[in-house]
Amino acid sequence: MTEQVHNEPVRGGRPGRELDLVLFGATGFVGVLTAEYLAEHAPAGTRWALAGRDLGKLERLRERLAALNPECARLPLLRADAGDRRALRELAARTRVVATTVGPYVHHGAELGAACAEEGTDYADLTGEPEFVDRMYVEHDARARETGARLVHACGFDSIPADLGAYFTVGLLPSGVPLRVDGFLRAGALASGGTVASALTALGRGPQTLAAARARRLHEPRLPGRRVRGPVGVPRFSRETGTWALPLPVLDPRIVTRSAAALERYGPDFRYRHYASVRHLPVALGLTAAVGATAALVQVPPARRWLMGLWEPGNGPDAERRARSWFTVRFVGEGGGRRVFTEMSGGDPGYGETAKMLAESALCLAHDALPDRAGQLTTAVAMGDALSARLQKAGIRFRVAAER
Repeated sequence: MTEQVHNEPVRGGRPGRELDLVLFGATGFVGVLTAEYLAEHAPAGTRWALAGRDLGKLERLRERLAALNPECARLPLLRADAGDRRALRELAARTRVVATTVGPYVHHGAELGAACAEEGTDYADLTGEPEFVDRMYVEHDARARETGARLVHACGFDSIPADLGAYFTVGLLPSGVPLRVDGFLRAGALASGGTVASALTALGRGPQTLAAARARRLHEPRLPGRRVRGPVGVPRFSRETGTWALPLPVLDPRIVTRSAAALERYGPDFRYRHYASVRHLPVALGLTAAVGATAALVQVPPARRWLMGLWEPGNGPDAERRARSWFTVRFVGEGGGRRVFTEMSGGDPGYGETAKMLAESALCLAHDALPDRAGQLTTAVAMGDALSARLQKAGIRFRVAAER
């Protein structure tokens, strides 16, 4: 990953814009949760708006938010469709930051990302789709650097816990030496139709994902004098966590290694591996078989449509189920003769905490003093300590479990 790196902090750029923040896709399941979080936690004076394609739904959501915070009765409502290039350019030109929940992003995200790159508007999304991220880099990173836009993908459970958890862990290790970090994820939660649709779409687009990755490699400069790797590990028993570790074929390790490539603090030789952490071997075997079978099925279009039809987008677990949900990512970091064990944890990963992460990312971009960087950036590179501090204040826990 390349970037413009300067040391001067920049606080809330794009002066003269009408709005600080627009939430696009506000009436979807995660969009509503994000809007509610903003209604209750956005600093006084934040100028924000709701956006989507259905004005009636936006009006009903505004009424719902006004019950939480009477100030929300005056929220502007912006009508725009994910495929309407002109409307999205107009939307992006009015605000300093756009946060979007509209996926699958490979189908519904490209025009908004392009609009933000052209207008110099900061952008945050919830994608977990490697193809989309790579395509956005190839098509819009250079323009975003020219306009000063920060395009920050994966600002939810994909991939903030992995990215900021690894960033936190690296900060506890010696500098200037080779570093190794492994992340082990455990979670208890249910998925919504939108998340399932995005995951199945990504699994079913293997050739397109590989082509996008190849195109990105042609555009990315090499790292002189440094090496960054994110190998897919092998299933194994982890003595560090006392669980079975199953490699996770998700976006998270790519995000972590892009942070490492951009920030010299990760050392001259950095490696990251990402695992699901499962206590019992039969469960581990069952999960492996289920993922393999699903990956095979989605390659057949009728089977993929059938699987996607089992979940209805726009719905998700109710408040009672979300309240019982949780996640933990444990990290083992080592280098320079030192070893640290850290942990990042929180509540409902896919919805409550994802909405919190997206909202705090957007507020961080809008209000905080941040490094002067532009282009496609990760959360660690764009916001780093500022976002970590926001999330800790919001109840997401970072802790050191042990040091040796």
